[in-house]
Amino acid sequence: MNIEEAKEEIRRAVRIYLMKDSMGNYRIPVVRQRPVFMTGAPGIGKTAVMEQLAQELDLALVAYSMTHHTRQSALGLPFIVHRTFGGEEYDVSEYTMSEILATVYQTMEKSGRREGILFLDEINCVSETLAPSMLQFLQYKTFGNHRLPDGWVIVTAGNPPAFNRSVREFDIVTLDRLKVLEVEADYGIWKRYAAEKGLHRAVRTYLEIRKEDFYLVEQDARGRRYVTARGWEDLSEALIMYEELGYPVTERLISQYIRHPRVAGEFATYFDLYAKYRGDYRIDGILLGETDEEILARAKNAPFDERLTVTELLIGALLPDLSAAAEKEQQLKDLLPKLRAIRDDLGTGTCSGGAAGALRAIAEASEEELRALREARGVTLREQRRLMYPSVFADSVIREIRVSSADSAESQFRILKESFEKEAGDLQSSCRQLAEKLEHAFAFIETAFGDGNEMLVAVSEMTMNPDAALFISEYGCDTYFRYQKRFMLHERSAELLEMVQNFRKGEA
Repeated sequence: MNIEEAKEEIRRAVRIYLMKDSMGNYRIPVVRQRPVFMTGAPGIGKTAVMEQLAQELDLALVAYSMTHHTRQSALGLPFIVHRTFGGEEYDVSEYTMSEILATVYQTMEKSGRREGILFLDEINCVSETLAPSMLQFLQYKTFGNHRLPDGWVIVTAGNPPAFNRSVREFDIVTLDRLKVLEVEADYGIWKRYAAEKGLHRAVRTYLEIRKEDFYLVEQDARGRRYVTARGWEDLSEALIMYEELGYPVTERLISQYIRHPRVAGEFATYFDLYAKYRGDYRIDGILLGETDEEILARAKNAPFDERLTVTELLIGALLPDLSAAAEKEQQLKDLLPKLRAIRDDLGTGTCSGGAAGALRAIAEASEEELRALREARGVTLREQRRLMYPSVFADSVIREIRVSSADSAESQFRILKESFEKEAGDLQSSCRQLAEKLEHAFAFIETAFGDGNEMLVAVSEMTMNPDAALFISEYGCDTYFRYQKRFMLHERSAELLEMVQNFRKGEA
């Protein structure tokens, strides 16, 4: 199965394990709640899936790699206690709480969440001395004298022996206590993930043309060569930062992440072309409607990989701004009802601290929500920006109130209202400019490439991206709508899709 199918299986397991009866008891007894064991090649997204699930199900998440744990750190350290049995005193060994279980309890206290997922990675790499204790934990959810709290589901992961020399194959006794999910790399699933995460366009475009280079593990006389999904994602992060700082992107850098000489070399060549096309085609000028005939002529006569790259460059230049606009709009929508509540409280005289005090209370509540989420499962950068926005807005308004020495409720709320209206007005202005860029991009693609594969790629990218689709639904784009209708309703849509797929497989 692919990683998305595995994610759905885990989602269902978590839900049935957390189902309760009318008395509040978990319907599946702890001893029958089989931990999930994901096994698959390294770097295919097992850890990322757990983070996504915790966010989507709003559960706490504690993640541990078992490779560094000894029997003592996982089980706890022994200590002597005095006990009386039948009138006789005895010295008895007990154990301190496991580091893993202690972290679970700390997470519950700090986050306020009573249910969660305990994710144990590299579970089949535990030491020989720890293995018996792990078997007990997987079946009974206990380490020594201490038990995993009710409401916590165990999910584990590991690599097959072919990928890791430290792996100890589980025996049937152990496997019979696990829900085993065998996961394989799947480019189609990763492609959607890469789009959602905003991975570098050069990585995504290259893999559209060379899908066979997405995941490779090979062995020859010179050693093991490999390319993983994790490698592409980490390389993407490095490329973004290198470009921001103006550092040169070289094959030496690429080979630090892509551990396959042929793939690293071919991607380095492609990246040079990608950067060259960005300058040659003056992408920023096209988005401003400044296309000249020479650029159009070159685009029309270019080979398919160059045409596809130009299309991806145009879409790639738009998507970050489209996402930023959608994000800012959501921030303003979240804030608006809270500001209306301040207005109402000021009107009835129930807002003792004035507008400044009410804003600070809103900011503090949002900061507390962010803190709790971080303790529970971590947050995405987008969630972090959303929850920090009330504080940023409040600080700005409070500074303005202090500068203007506004002390009456009316004058404070007027400053607040003007600040919000300015934020909304700036967003509307930037969205109108962005809508024009969108029209210019699609106009260029239509003029240069007509209704060919490039237009299909552009329409598909915009349709699959939630932020882009939302923006276009609100601000429109005539060329997009025209071709979306044609591709969705016209029989040639299927033909174009097949042509693109065949070309990318090297069959065209």
